Amino acid sequence: MTTFKEIRGTAIQSVSSDPTNPELGQIWYNNTIGVLKGYDLTLAAWAAGGNMTTAKRYPGGAGTQTAALGFGSYNPGLTSSTEEYNGSTWGPGGNLTTARGGLGGAGTQTAGLAFGGFRGAPLGVSNSTEEYDGTSWGPGGNLNTSRGFLASGGTQTAAFGAGGYIAPGNTAATEEYNGSTWSNNPTGLNTSRGDLTGCGTQTAGLAFGGSSPPPVSNLTEEYDGSTWTAGGNLNTARYALAGFGTQTAAIACGGFTPGSSGATELYNGSSWTTSTSLGTARYGLAGAGTSIDGLAFGGNPPPGVTITEEFTGATLAVKKITTS
Repeated sequence: MTTFKEIRGTAIQSVSSDPTNPELGQIWYNNTIGVLKGYDLTLAAWAAGGNMTTAKRYPGGAGTQTAALGFGSYNPGLTSSTEEYNGSTWGPGGNLTTARGGLGGAGTQTAGLAFGGFRGAPLGVSNSTEEYDGTSWGPGGNLNTSRGFLASGGTQTAAFGAGGYIAPGNTAATEEYNGSTWSNNPTGLNTSRGDLTGCGTQTAGLAFGGSSPPPVSNLTEEYDGSTWTAGGNLNTARYALAGFGTQTAAIACGGFTPGSSGATELYNGSSWTTSTSLGTARYGLAGAGTSIDGLAFGGNPPPGVTITEEFTGATLAVKKITTS
């Protein structure tokens, strides 16, 4: 019989406490508690979260996995409702002043930002910006270019909005928010498109996916606060997807390929790798959080869904070893 020492080159040690800095694949016996343990990789996974109170298609999203905001939607009737997530359940928040879907979102549950959006025919797209204080929405400075279904990221006082649908057609325009007004960046996206998504910060942003009709896009662009440069392409081209995380650790999930997709990909700052798929394939959903602790909620098919899924990224952890 082959022994662990022959496989790994080391014996299983009996120790009184767990190692401070174990190596991947290391196994030891904790003789204080009588447990065999090891240090191994836990794969990324999606798990069901608490359902939203109201089905939402194309909502805006912001915040973290345990303190998220979901606001507005296009069902196809427009809604102004806001919901707050505490890590297990959704509860009501203050309503948006202007009902719309396909909004940009940024910030946190207590300092959120909602901007742009689609108001349906014949109202078209919006330039409205609203700021959230954890209880109610108040007016912010208007976008210079009215648009919906745009890429967004940042904070309430340092946000960006890029691309989007301008009725008719799409735009490459990029704007930055300073907490009171939006300013145009003369350098827009390299490829004009709508129904894309984004994440990151005003000086380290990301925009990916979308549609620059008619093709579905797999493009990724990285923003340094001044210019957009090409990043690694998505493995699955799609639009109406959700995104969250940072420029060097982002998640793309769901979307329309055509057809509803559950595909999930992780970006490392240069390339995308395929990860565990959503439990329910859908598009027109929103996201929040990080590549380690993320959230995806709402979406199509019509008239919208209440589904929430929580993402846990791949992590290294100490595990108890059993025979099962």
